[in-house]
Amino acid sequence: MAGRKSKYSSDNSNNNGTKIWSVALYIRLSQEDNDTGIDKQESNSITSQKALLNEFTQEHDDLIVYDTYVDDGYTGTNFNRPGFQRLLEDMRKGNINCVLVKDLSRLGRNYIEVGNYIEQIFPLFNVRFIAINDSVDSFKNPMSSNTILVPFKNLINDEYARDTSIKIKSALNGRKKKGEFIGAFPSYGYVKDEQDKHKLVIDEESAEIVRKIFEWKVNEGLGNLSICHRLNDMGILNPTGYKKKKLNQNYNNSKMKQEDYSWCPSTVRNILKNDVYIGNVTQGKRKVKSYKIHKVEQVPEEEWVTVENMHESIIDKELFDKAQGLRKVDTRVQNTGYLSMWAGILKCADCGRAMHKKYCKNTSGTVYEYYICGTYRKKSNKLCTKHTLKVEELEKSVLEAIKLHIELLIDTENILEQINKSKTKQLANENILNIKQAKEKEIEKISNLKRCLYEDWKNEDITREEYIEYKQKYEQDIERIKGIIVNLDKQKEKQEELIDCNSKWIENFKKYKNITELDRDIITELIDYIEVYENKKIKIHFKFINELDKILEYIA
Repeated sequence: MAGRKSKYSSDNSNNNGTKIWSVALYIRLSQEDNDTGIDKQESNSITSQKALLNEFTQEHDDLIVYDTYVDDGYTGTNFNRPGFQRLLEDMRKGNINCVLVKDLSRLGRNYIEVGNYIEQIFPLFNVRFIAINDSVDSFKNPMSSNTILVPFKNLINDEYARDTSIKIKSALNGRKKKGEFIGAFPSYGYVKDEQDKHKLVIDEESAEIVRKIFEWKVNEGLGNLSICHRLNDMGILNPTGYKKKKLNQNYNNSKMKQEDYSWCPSTVRNILKNDVYIGNVTQGKRKVKSYKIHKVEQVPEEEWVTVENMHESIIDKELFDKAQGLRKVDTRVQNTGYLSMWAGILKCADCGRAMHKKYCKNTSGTVYEYYICGTYRKKSNKLCTKHTLKVEELEKSVLEAIKLHIELLIDTENILEQINKSKTKQLANENILNIKQAKEKEIEKISNLKRCLYEDWKNEDITREEYIEYKQKYEQDIERIKGIIVNLDKQKEKQEELIDCNSKWIENFKKYKNITELDRDIITELIDYIEVYENKKIKIHFKFINELDKILEYIA
């Protein structure tokens, strides 16, 4: 490079006896420097810093530039920067003995580490340090680098980085809560709106693949691996390949081998659980540990920020919910690549482990299927018993149970229709309304008493302490009654939902009135799980059972 010279150790002075310094020009610019106004941004630019440093060396004959080290887009809160690491390597090799920066903040914004370099590391290697705008020169004016002003300025630079980090986080959190997309790359199936980069629009080509993945999973019962095989056989690029090859995005996936754009089960799994496809924007799944420690860590799911209906959905919510139900159960597949109708549904009633599917041939040569306890089969016959159950018997029992519950539902429906026609519903609503009106009057009465308190205190009818005590009590009473009113409104909503038969589970159940045989869709929609006992008895846990109990309790 221009300005490079050999090691200075063999010749470190000119003809006048002046010490010659082999200088490293260090330049740094990061995102945190862009929040300081137009003039400040320009002065901190790479071009401006380089011009300032070169002008300084030209004015001093004892400074010979060895090389320029640039870190563009790197934070000053740590020193894990490629340009600075290269500078340190040249320092260790003896190629440089002087570091020149525009000011202390260019070296870094971590006051502990900056102080360590200025006070210990640079002196240890006999390296001169110059910060032009802060008038620091460890050779010509040793006290300039040891004065209390240097750590004080470093502390200010550190505080600036911390304050900037807080402001950026606050701004991003505000956008998250509004449902604005703040990521660099949208999920597969979407692109950023050209008119608004914080809004997502459907990319039809990749969206069609997303639809196929959900349909294959839910309607055909394919496992994730089988979906991968189908996509790869069709020659479909995976999301990384699509973003790079089709959308020409500068997208990199560190977990993926170079130029390997085939699908894998984890990619399919991530698509199936991503609620972006029903119009939601969920963000804040990961965070940086701190403004100094740039380690990314996972955030608990309950702390994620989700805003619904922010963009057009690719699939409907019903299909998405079915896919989530399938994801939560055991999705091991047979050799055919298709899910068993009972996969993830059957559990041993004693040990709780999943039941395993087996095949057996009887004396006549007929092959039949049956399930056996996973603990007994995989671990030990001393830990649990077989709990065997033929698939034929299982299907018959479950089908009968579903039919019985449908009859119960029809009877319940008839009773609710009678209630609807009678005055029961009206009386129930009027009762809640009367209680609510009474509570509202009670709030009005307490509010009037509260307003009179101030006048009583000023007229010296009560002391200041009594005023504060009564005021707090009245405010607490008002909040308590408001809570009662909120609960009354919720109770009214629940009653109307139950009596009007508007619950989603009722509609789902009613469509199976004429059921004659089972399939996986019916099982996963109506049943949570089934416990299998040793005596071939089963206990079915229906998903709707809590709702039905509420209705029966209301009728009673």
